[in-house]
Amino acid sequence: MYRDKEGLGVWEHRGKVAAVGIGASPAARRWDENPETSIGAWVILSIRKALEDAGVSPDQVDGIVMDPHATTGDVWEGPIPESFAKAFQLTDSPLDGISSLSTEFILKNMPELKNVNFSMYGPGCMSNALNVVSQAIGDGLTHTCLVVKAWNNNAGRYGHGGAQAVDTVGGAAAFKMPWGLRGGIEEIAFTFDQYCRRYGKSHDGLAPFAVNQRRNGLMNPDGFYTQNRPEVLTIEDYLGARWIAKPMNIFDCDMPIQVAVAYLFTTAERAKDTKQKPVYILNHVANHPKVRSTLETIDEVEASQASLARKIYEGSGVTANDVDVLNPYDGFLQFTGYYLEGLGWRGVKKGEALDFYAGDISVEGPNPFSSSGGNNGSGRTRWWMHTDSIQQLQGRAGQRQVRIKNGQPEVAISGGPMPMGGNWTVWGTSPD
Repeated sequence: MYRDKEGLGVWEHRGKVAAVGIGASPAARRWDENPETSIGAWVILSIRKALEDAGVSPDQVDGIVMDPHATTGDVWEGPIPESFAKAFQLTDSPLDGISSLSTEFILKNMPELKNVNFSMYGPGCMSNALNVVSQAIGDGLTHTCLVVKAWNNNAGRYGHGGAQAVDTVGGAAAFKMPWGLRGGIEEIAFTFDQYCRRYGKSHDGLAPFAVNQRRNGLMNPDGFYTQNRPEVLTIEDYLGARWIAKPMNIFDCDMPIQVAVAYLFTTAERAKDTKQKPVYILNHVANHPKVRSTLETIDEVEASQASLARKIYEGSGVTANDVDVLNPYDGFLQFTGYYLEGLGWRGVKKGEALDFYAGDISVEGPNPFSSSGGNNGSGRTRWWMHTDSIQQLQGRAGQRQVRIKNGQPEVAISGGPMPMGGNWTVWGTSPD
């Protein structure tokens, strides 16, 4: 199911799978405990919008791929709201549709999806689910498949569950959990500090990137900031922000939100009859290198990105010079530059990402990097980069639309989430 090794050659299903529909829910900061704003309701809304977008009827859908994990906020500890229980057909899982999501919940509450006979989970994030659906359609396991992901954000401490919620923790986690986010933040800050020392850079060099991400995000009508907090971010705002784990400040971190999305994928042959211009999958890649210790080093990160680039380009048959749109994950701005340097987009080499940010990376300019605005610019979903890549190649990215010398962009790359583990997709306007 996953193309996670070098030397596999061009993907055997290159150009045979296509994205044809997108549906997005509204975006909110927290769940207000109303059934109509639950992830269950918003996933159903997103699915219906994706089908309408593609011009495909529900009875044509034969598959669903999804990530069942959905909670970013506090763990729900209260009873199921009576209004929620009355609004939906419930499953045996008490939090299904509230802080988790299953295929069973969708099918129980969308009887119009009566011909679904294939389902599979792609746990972790949308990037993983896209790898799964690409291979599943290519292998003939499904021909018209929904890909679904939602994030629930209850009031309370972020990710407050499991080991993160207890008073004490042992083993290697004792060196990481006390710093929050299940030990993620200090890893990212530590590695970025190594990067800055190695290449003579400083945290201030991220400022132009942060400002541009928010600008791009405010051109995304589905984004959290556009819908709820449409204020711009300035260089002064960024440089004056409080530290989270130096060298990482509050504006380096994406904001957890309540939101859902659905994509519709199908075979290249069936895509000819859909409403939107098909966007073809040229390759999908999984990248999961091993880390020697409790924290990855900059050497390990750079080696990981070099391997990722080889897998992406080898399997898709494209080169860095062919890529018009690059949308890597940006949940923490510190690591986005590693993807840029590893993939060699616009000729950027090791140690040059911050210099690149100081140039023109706007969607109107010659180097429209992360045109989606990403998770930093639109709220934490881990899918804006994929949505934007599809929309850019279809020519319907609105104010964010990238222009190149020869017209519309033709090849895009998107993926993430982390430098030492993630999944990537290469998109093209042509199956050839």
